[in-house]
Amino acid sequence: MSRLDDLIAELCPAGVPFRALSAVTTRGTNVRWREVGEAEFRYIDLTSVDRVTRRIGDTATVTAADAPSRAQQIVHAGDVIFATTRPAQMRWAVIPPQYEGQLASTGYCVLRPDAEVILTGFLAHLLGAQGFRRYVEANQIEGNYPSIPDNRIRKYRIPVPPLEVQREIVKILDTFTELEAELEAELEAELEARSRQYAHHQEVLLSTRGDEATRTLGELFDMRSGRFMAADHIAPRQDQGHPFPCYGGNGLRGYVTTASHRGSRLLVGRQGALSGNVHRVDGEFYATEHAVVVEPISAVDHNWAFHKLTTMNLNQYVSQGAQPGLAVGTLKSLAIGVPDIGAQRRVAAALDKFDALVNDLSIGLPAELAARRRQYEHYRDRLLTFRELGA
Repeated sequence: MSRLDDLIAELCPAGVPFRALSAVTTRGTNVRWREVGEAEFRYIDLTSVDRVTRRIGDTATVTAADAPSRAQQIVHAGDVIFATTRPAQMRWAVIPPQYEGQLASTGYCVLRPDAEVILTGFLAHLLGAQGFRRYVEANQIEGNYPSIPDNRIRKYRIPVPPLEVQREIVKILDTFTELEAELEAELEAELEARSRQYAHHQEVLLSTRGDEATRTLGELFDMRSGRFMAADHIAPRQDQGHPFPCYGGNGLRGYVTTASHRGSRLLVGRQGALSGNVHRVDGEFYATEHAVVVEPISAVDHNWAFHKLTTMNLNQYVSQGAQPGLAVGTLKSLAIGVPDIGAQRRVAAALDKFDALVNDLSIGLPAELAARRRQYEHYRDRLLTFRELGA
């Protein structure tokens, strides 16, 4: 960063002016629906902007005949939009060229940088900084749907160094974000490839062969629903008072004071879209009524059973109705091919290796990305901190 240090020493050694956003940006303009005829626009709703990548994703196409009332603000390439509804989520984005002249929801504050004073990229990085986050949290209006008025956003004071300094800072920070995007794409591609390989081996190794005995799940496993546990008895973290993990229909829910089961078990989710989730559990734990506890009672390998149940698409057996669910009786009636115990163990060992690899990547990918983001955030906040001129 020596070039940046040199620029600051040359161009602003005594500090930089701080100015309100309203002084360095202008507002967007609203569409006049009576004048656009049958023209179509891409509409950037509040859900269109990804909170992590800051990219604009799915947008609807609207016309004067069907546009929602919030589809009002015309945006141009280089505008920076910030969501004023639930502002602590820090949902913002830079308008890319393909959205030139399109529409954004009135739930966004549209900031159009004065190009002679502030760069779009510099403003965008400032909106992600901790200083702006703290300002938003302190100035939002609390309620079921927290919000921050547009004029409060525009009152936020930012450092405005010379454009040469801004340009160098944007160059440094953009390098971090570009590397992060490349890493994310690379890791996700690797995870996808490994997942496909795992699914292929599951299909091949668990397919039923002609010489296998056919048994119902009720013949192979003891299956029973867990028991109700009030939500206010479930702690979010494990401590001395809540030492036992509590599982529901979608896996771990938290921790409780009493265990209902011990040993190695499988859990199958019961409720609605959550049914079909299969988990392996060891030790002492509690299972709620939204989970079916599965314990082998015949010559069945615990790990083979996990992989077999995982591939059975149990969601197709969910009952329909106001409260759809997967009945224990239905589960017990399902028939599967069962190889001998030695073959089960060999298949389970092979699939466990693939399962571990995929899970390691699943854990490693977010961890690696989080580390990169922390590095970016450190340098961003450091580079965007200036002494105020005359202070």
